[in-house]
Amino acid sequence: MSQSEPTGAPTPDRIFQTMLAYQASAALKGAIELGLFTAIADGATTAAALATQCQASERGIRILCDYLGATGFLTKDGDNYGLAPDTAIFLNQHSPAYLGSLTRFLNSSYVMGGFQDIAETVRRGTTLLGGTGSMEPEHPMWVEFARAMVPMMFPAAEEIAQIVDADQGKPCRVLDIAAGHGIFGVLIAKHNPNAEITAVDWKAVLAVAEENAQHFGVADRFHTVPGSAFDVDYGTGYDFVLFTNFFHHFDEPTCEMLMKKALASLNEGGRAVTLEFAPNEDRISPPPLATFGLTMLATTGSGEAYTVGDYDRMFRNAGYARTEMHQLTKSPQRVIVSYK
Repeated sequence: MSQSEPTGAPTPDRIFQTMLAYQASAALKGAIELGLFTAIADGATTAAALATQCQASERGIRILCDYLGATGFLTKDGDNYGLAPDTAIFLNQHSPAYLGSLTRFLNSSYVMGGFQDIAETVRRGTTLLGGTGSMEPEHPMWVEFARAMVPMMFPAAEEIAQIVDADQGKPCRVLDIAAGHGIFGVLIAKHNPNAEITAVDWKAVLAVAEENAQHFGVADRFHTVPGSAFDVDYGTGYDFVLFTNFFHHFDEPTCEMLMKKALASLNEGGRAVTLEFAPNEDRISPPPLATFGLTMLATTGSGEAYTVGDYDRMFRNAGYARTEMHQLTKSPQRVIVSYK
Protein backbone atom coordinates (compact mmCIF):
# COMPACT_ATOMS: atom_id res chain seq x y z
CA MET A 1 0.00 0.00 0.00
CA SER A 2 1.41 3.42 -0.93
CA GLN A 3 1.96 6.19 1.60
CA SER A 4 -0.87 8.21 0.08
CA GLU A 5 -3.49 5.43 0.19
CA PRO A 6 -5.62 5.85 3.34
CA THR A 7 -6.07 2.97 5.73
CA GLY A 8 -9.51 1.43 5.39
CA ALA A 9 -10.00 2.74 1.87
CA PRO A 10 -13.21 1.58 0.14
CA THR A 11 -13.01 -1.74 -1.68
CA PRO A 12 -15.41 -3.34 -4.16
CA ASP A 13 -15.76 -6.49 -2.01
CA ARG A 14 -19.34 -5.81 -0.92
CA ILE A 15 -20.33 -5.01 -4.49
CA PHE A 16 -18.85 -8.27 -5.81
CA GLN A 17 -20.43 -10.29 -2.99
CA THR A 18 -23.85 -8.81 -3.68
CA MET A 19 -23.55 -9.38 -7.43
CA LEU A 20 -22.78 -13.04 -6.72
CA ALA A 21 -25.25 -13.49 -3.86
CA TYR A 22 -27.49 -15.66 -6.03
CA GLN A 23 -24.78 -18.33 -5.91
CA ALA A 24 -24.93 -18.48 -2.12
CA SER A 25 -28.71 -18.96 -2.01
CA ALA A 26 -28.55 -21.50 -4.84
CA ALA A 27 -25.81 -23.50 -3.09
CA LEU A 28 -27.71 -23.52 0.21
CA LYS A 29 -30.96 -24.55 -1.47
CA GLY A 30 -29.19 -27.31 -3.35
CA ALA A 31 -27.53 -28.65 -0.22
CA ILE A 32 -30.88 -28.73 1.56
CA GLU A 33 -32.55 -30.55 -1.32
CA LEU A 34 -29.73 -33.11 -1.38
CA GLY A 35 -30.06 -33.69 2.37
CA LEU A 36 -26.36 -32.83 2.67
CA PHE A 37 -26.40 -31.32 6.15
CA THR A 38 -28.43 -34.18 7.59
CA ALA A 39 -26.12 -36.71 5.94
CA ILE A 40 -23.12 -35.09 7.64
CA ALA A 41 -24.98 -35.14 10.96
CA ASP A 42 -25.58 -38.87 10.40
CA GLY A 43 -21.85 -39.51 10.02
CA ALA A 44 -21.14 -39.26 6.28
CA THR A 45 -18.30 -36.74 6.39
CA THR A 46 -16.17 -37.35 3.28
CA ALA A 47 -17.04 -36.46 -0.30
CA ALA A 48 -17.18 -40.15 -1.21
CA ALA A 49 -19.49 -41.05 1.68
CA LEU A 50 -21.69 -38.04 1.05
CA ALA A 51 -21.94 -38.82 -2.65
CA THR A 52 -23.29 -42.26 -1.79
CA GLN A 53 -25.65 -40.95 0.89
CA CYS A 54 -26.97 -38.07 -1.24
CA GLN A 55 -27.03 -40.04 -4.50
CA ALA A 56 -24.85 -37.46 -6.23
CA SER A 57 -21.50 -37.29 -8.00
CA GLU A 58 -18.40 -37.20 -5.82
CA ARG A 59 -17.00 -34.27 -7.79
CA GLY A 60 -20.21 -32.29 -7.37
CA ILE A 61 -20.36 -33.01 -3.64
CA ARG A 62 -16.73 -32.06 -3.11
CA ILE A 63 -17.07 -28.73 -4.91
CA LEU A 64 -20.36 -27.89 -3.14
CA CYS A 65 -18.95 -28.80 0.27
CA ASP A 66 -15.82 -26.73 -0.31
CA TYR A 67 -18.01 -23.78 -1.30
CA LEU A 68 -20.10 -24.22 1.85
CA GLY A 69 -16.89 -24.49 3.87
CA ALA A 70 -15.56 -21.26 2.37
CA THR A 71 -18.84 -19.49 3.19
CA GLY A 72 -18.99 -20.77 6.77
CA PHE A 73 -21.79 -23.34 6.63
CA LEU A 74 -19.40 -26.27 6.95
CA THR A 75 -16.08 -26.93 8.64
CA LYS A 76 -13.30 -28.99 7.10
CA ASP A 77 -10.56 -31.06 8.67
CA GLY A 78 -8.48 -32.91 6.10
CA ASP A 79 -11.02 -34.71 3.91
CA ASN A 80 -13.78 -34.60 6.53
CA TYR A 81 -16.58 -32.06 6.58
CA GLY A 82 -18.52 -30.98 9.65
CA LEU A 83 -21.46 -28.72 10.48
CA ALA A 84 -20.99 -25.17 11.69
CA PRO A 85 -22.92 -24.51 14.94
CA ASP A 86 -25.83 -22.67 13.29
CA THR A 87 -25.98 -25.22 10.48
CA ALA A 88 -26.22 -28.06 13.01
CA ILE A 89 -29.17 -26.39 14.75
CA PHE A 90 -31.16 -25.07 11.80
CA LEU A 91 -30.32 -27.23 8.76
CA ASN A 92 -30.16 -30.77 10.17
CA GLN A 93 -33.54 -32.40 9.57
CA HIS A 94 -33.28 -34.22 12.90
CA SER A 95 -33.19 -30.90 14.78
CA PRO A 96 -36.47 -29.56 16.24
CA ALA A 97 -35.33 -26.11 15.03
CA TYR A 98 -34.92 -27.23 11.39
CA LEU A 99 -35.55 -24.39 8.91
CA GLY A 100 -34.75 -26.08 5.61
CA SER A 101 -38.39 -26.08 4.49
CA LEU A 102 -38.25 -22.29 4.13
CA THR A 103 -36.42 -22.57 0.79
CA ARG A 104 -39.56 -24.05 -0.77
CA PHE A 105 -41.20 -20.64 -0.40
CA LEU A 106 -38.43 -18.05 0.00
CA ASN A 107 -36.46 -19.45 -2.93
CA SER A 108 -39.40 -20.53 -5.05
CA SER A 109 -39.41 -19.63 -8.72
CA TYR A 110 -42.45 -17.42 -8.21
CA VAL A 111 -41.03 -15.31 -5.36
CA MET A 112 -37.62 -15.02 -7.00
CA GLY A 113 -39.28 -14.21 -10.31
CA GLY A 114 -40.42 -10.92 -8.85
CA PHE A 115 -36.79 -9.80 -8.63
CA GLN A 116 -35.77 -10.52 -12.23
CA ASP A 117 -36.03 -6.90 -13.40
CA ILE A 118 -36.00 -4.53 -10.45
CA ALA A 119 -35.20 -1.56 -12.69
CA GLU A 120 -38.45 -2.03 -14.61
CA THR A 121 -40.34 -2.75 -11.39
CA VAL A 122 -39.12 0.56 -9.97
CA ARG A 123 -40.06 2.38 -13.17
CA ARG A 124 -43.61 1.04 -12.90
CA GLY A 125 -43.80 1.18 -9.10
CA THR A 126 -45.47 -2.21 -8.91
CA THR A 127 -44.84 -5.91 -9.42
CA LEU A 128 -44.19 -7.36 -12.87
CA LEU A 129 -45.76 -10.69 -11.87
CA GLY A 130 -49.13 -9.73 -13.33
CA GLY A 131 -52.32 -8.43 -11.74
CA THR A 132 -51.85 -7.91 -8.03
CA GLY A 133 -48.98 -10.39 -7.92
CA SER A 134 -49.10 -12.72 -4.94
CA MET A 135 -52.46 -11.23 -3.92
CA GLU A 136 -54.34 -12.77 -6.84
CA PRO A 137 -57.36 -14.73 -5.48
CA GLU A 138 -56.51 -18.28 -4.34
CA HIS A 139 -52.94 -17.97 -5.55
CA PRO A 140 -51.34 -21.46 -5.25
CA MET A 141 -48.14 -20.08 -3.69
CA TRP A 142 -49.97 -19.63 -0.38
CA VAL A 143 -50.44 -23.38 0.04
CA GLU A 144 -46.67 -23.80 -0.29
CA PHE A 145 -46.22 -20.88 2.10
CA ALA A 146 -48.46 -22.56 4.66
CA ARG A 147 -46.54 -25.84 4.42
CA ALA A 148 -43.07 -24.28 4.42
CA MET A 149 -43.10 -21.40 6.88
CA VAL A 150 -44.19 -22.85 10.24
CA PRO A 151 -40.59 -23.25 11.55
CA MET A 152 -39.86 -19.58 10.89
CA MET A 153 -43.10 -18.36 12.48
CA PHE A 154 -43.20 -20.74 15.45
CA PRO A 155 -41.10 -18.57 17.85
CA ALA A 156 -43.18 -15.47 17.07
CA ALA A 157 -46.38 -17.47 17.56
CA GLU A 158 -45.19 -18.58 20.99
CA GLU A 159 -44.48 -14.98 21.97
CA ILE A 160 -47.86 -13.81 20.70
CA ALA A 161 -49.50 -16.46 22.89
CA GLN A 162 -47.65 -14.84 25.82
CA ILE A 163 -48.67 -11.32 24.78
CA VAL A 164 -52.36 -12.29 24.84
CA ASP A 165 -51.89 -14.08 28.21
CA ALA A 166 -53.03 -17.41 26.79
CA ASP A 167 -51.62 -19.33 29.75
CA GLN A 168 -54.14 -17.65 32.08
CA GLY A 169 -56.78 -19.87 30.51
CA LYS A 170 -59.55 -17.29 30.31
CA PRO A 171 -62.37 -18.18 27.89
CA CYS A 172 -61.81 -16.25 24.68
CA ARG A 173 -62.64 -16.25 20.99
CA VAL A 174 -59.90 -15.53 18.49
CA LEU A 175 -60.35 -14.55 14.83
CA ASP A 176 -57.29 -15.33 12.71
CA ILE A 177 -57.35 -13.36 9.44
CA ALA A 178 -55.40 -14.84 6.51
CA ALA A 179 -54.44 -17.63 8.88
CA GLY A 180 -52.21 -19.51 6.43
CA HIS A 181 -50.61 -22.37 8.35
CA GLY A 182 -52.76 -21.39 11.34
CA ILE A 183 -49.91 -21.69 13.84
CA PHE A 184 -50.66 -18.38 15.56
CA GLY A 185 -54.19 -19.36 16.52
CA VAL A 186 -53.21 -22.98 17.08
CA LEU A 187 -50.60 -22.09 19.70
CA ILE A 188 -53.00 -19.77 21.51
CA ALA A 189 -55.42 -22.70 21.72
CA LYS A 190 -52.58 -25.00 22.78
CA HIS A 191 -51.72 -22.71 25.68
CA ASN A 192 -55.33 -21.89 26.55
CA PRO A 193 -57.77 -24.84 26.76
CA ASN A 194 -60.65 -22.34 26.82
CA ALA A 195 -59.75 -20.57 23.57
CA GLU A 196 -61.84 -21.01 20.42
CA ILE A 197 -60.15 -20.15 17.13
CA THR A 198 -61.84 -19.12 13.87
CA ALA A 199 -59.46 -19.03 10.89
CA VAL A 200 -60.16 -17.20 7.63
CA ASP A 201 -58.27 -18.01 4.41
CA TRP A 202 -58.66 -19.74 1.06
CA LYS A 203 -60.05 -23.27 1.35
CA ALA A 204 -56.88 -25.00 0.09
CA VAL A 205 -54.75 -23.06 2.56
CA LEU A 206 -57.08 -23.79 5.48
CA ALA A 207 -56.58 -27.50 4.85
CA VAL A 208 -52.95 -27.03 5.94
CA ALA A 209 -54.04 -25.06 9.02
CA GLU A 210 -56.44 -27.84 9.96
CA GLU A 211 -53.59 -30.36 9.73
CA ASN A 212 -51.57 -28.24 12.17
CA ALA A 213 -54.54 -27.91 14.52
CA GLN A 214 -54.89 -31.70 14.48
CA HIS A 215 -51.17 -32.16 15.10
CA PHE A 216 -51.25 -29.92 18.17
CA GLY A 217 -54.43 -31.47 19.54
CA VAL A 218 -56.72 -28.45 19.22
CA ALA A 219 -58.80 -29.43 16.16
CA ASP A 220 -62.04 -29.50 18.18
CA ARG A 221 -61.59 -25.77 18.95
CA PHE A 222 -60.28 -24.74 15.54
CA HIS A 223 -62.97 -23.54 13.13
CA THR A 224 -62.57 -22.32 9.56
CA VAL A 225 -64.26 -19.78 7.31
CA PRO A 226 -63.06 -20.24 3.71
CA GLY A 227 -62.88 -17.24 1.45
CA SER A 228 -61.38 -13.79 1.06
CA ALA A 229 -60.78 -11.70 4.18
CA PHE A 230 -62.35 -8.82 2.25
CA ASP A 231 -65.61 -10.65 1.53
CA VAL A 232 -66.49 -13.16 4.25
CA ASP A 233 -68.65 -12.28 7.25
CA TYR A 234 -66.43 -12.32 10.35
CA GLY A 235 -69.33 -12.33 12.77
CA THR A 236 -68.98 -10.74 16.22
CA GLY A 237 -68.01 -11.55 19.77
CA TYR A 238 -64.24 -11.94 19.38
CA ASP A 239 -61.74 -11.00 22.06
CA PHE A 240 -58.76 -10.97 19.70
CA VAL A 241 -58.26 -10.55 15.98
CA LEU A 242 -54.93 -11.72 14.56
CA PHE A 243 -53.38 -9.99 11.55
CA THR A 244 -50.10 -11.82 11.07
CA ASN A 245 -47.95 -10.67 8.14
CA PHE A 246 -50.97 -9.56 6.14
CA PHE A 247 -51.22 -5.76 6.02
CA HIS A 248 -47.89 -5.34 4.25
CA HIS A 249 -49.46 -6.67 1.05
CA PHE A 250 -51.81 -3.68 0.62
CA ASP A 251 -51.99 0.11 0.39
CA GLU A 252 -53.08 2.20 3.37
CA PRO A 253 -56.77 2.65 2.42
CA THR A 254 -57.12 -1.12 2.06
CA CYS A 255 -55.42 -1.71 5.41
CA GLU A 256 -57.72 0.75 7.14
CA MET A 257 -60.77 -0.88 5.57
CA LEU A 258 -59.73 -4.28 6.97
CA MET A 259 -58.97 -2.73 10.35
CA LYS A 260 -62.46 -1.22 10.48
CA LYS A 261 -64.05 -4.50 9.49
CA ALA A 262 -62.17 -6.29 12.26
CA LEU A 263 -63.10 -3.60 14.79
CA ALA A 264 -66.78 -4.34 14.25
CA SER A 265 -66.17 -8.00 15.10
CA LEU A 266 -64.45 -7.29 18.43
CA ASN A 267 -66.04 -7.19 21.87
CA GLU A 268 -65.62 -3.98 23.87
CA GLY A 269 -62.05 -3.98 25.13
CA GLY A 270 -61.03 -6.47 22.45
CA ARG A 271 -57.67 -6.25 20.73
CA ALA A 272 -56.27 -6.55 17.23
CA VAL A 273 -52.85 -8.22 17.31
CA THR A 274 -50.68 -7.42 14.30
CA LEU A 275 -47.36 -9.13 13.51
CA GLU A 276 -45.30 -7.25 10.94
CA PHE A 277 -41.95 -6.36 9.39
CA ALA A 278 -42.22 -2.82 10.78
CA PRO A 279 -38.97 -0.84 10.42
CA ASN A 280 -37.99 2.23 12.38
CA GLU A 281 -39.27 5.62 11.23
CA ASP A 282 -36.09 6.20 9.20
CA ARG A 283 -37.11 3.16 7.07
CA ILE A 284 -33.50 1.95 6.80
CA SER A 285 -33.17 0.26 10.19
CA PRO A 286 -33.05 -2.41 11.43
CA PRO A 287 -31.99 -4.04 8.12
CA PRO A 288 -34.06 -7.27 8.42
CA LEU A 289 -37.21 -5.16 8.64
CA ALA A 290 -36.27 -2.21 6.43
CA THR A 291 -35.23 -4.35 3.45
CA PHE A 292 -38.61 -6.09 3.42
CA GLY A 293 -40.09 -3.19 1.47
CA LEU A 294 -38.29 -4.35 -1.67
CA THR A 295 -40.01 -7.75 -1.41
CA MET A 296 -43.36 -6.00 -1.39
CA LEU A 297 -42.41 -3.86 -4.39
CA ALA A 298 -41.31 -6.95 -6.31
CA THR A 299 -44.24 -9.25 -5.48
CA THR A 300 -47.34 -7.12 -4.79
CA GLY A 301 -49.34 -4.41 -6.49
CA SER A 302 -49.18 -1.84 -3.67
CA GLY A 303 -47.64 -3.40 -0.56
CA GLU A 304 -45.26 -1.66 1.85
CA ALA A 305 -43.09 -2.26 4.89
CA TYR A 306 -45.06 0.09 7.13
CA THR A 307 -43.47 1.58 10.25
CA VAL A 308 -44.90 1.26 13.75
CA GLY A 309 -45.94 4.91 13.44
CA ASP A 310 -47.80 4.09 10.24
CA TYR A 311 -49.70 1.32 12.00
CA ASP A 312 -50.54 3.55 14.95
CA ARG A 313 -51.98 6.15 12.58
CA MET A 314 -53.93 3.63 10.47
CA PHE A 315 -55.46 1.90 13.48
CA ARG A 316 -56.49 5.24 14.98
CA ASN A 317 -58.01 6.27 11.65
CA ALA A 318 -59.92 2.98 11.71
CA GLY A 319 -61.41 3.81 15.12
CA TYR A 320 -59.16 2.00 17.61
CA ALA A 321 -58.49 3.76 20.90
CA ARG A 322 -54.74 3.17 21.17
CA THR A 323 -51.88 0.95 20.10
CA GLU A 324 -48.77 -0.44 21.75
CA MET A 325 -45.70 -2.05 20.26
CA HIS A 326 -44.00 -5.24 21.47
CA GLN A 327 -40.50 -6.10 20.23
CA LEU A 328 -40.19 -9.86 19.96
CA THR A 329 -37.11 -11.48 21.49
CA LYS A 330 -36.73 -14.45 19.12
CA SER A 331 -37.62 -12.64 15.91
CA PRO A 332 -36.79 -9.21 14.47
CA GLN A 333 -40.48 -8.68 13.80
CA ARG A 334 -42.71 -6.46 15.89
CA VAL A 335 -46.19 -6.89 17.30
CA ILE A 336 -48.65 -4.00 17.35
CA VAL A 337 -51.55 -4.45 19.76
CA SER A 338 -54.53 -2.18 19.07
CA TYR A 339 -57.38 -1.73 21.57
CA LYS A 340 -61.06 -1.21 20.80
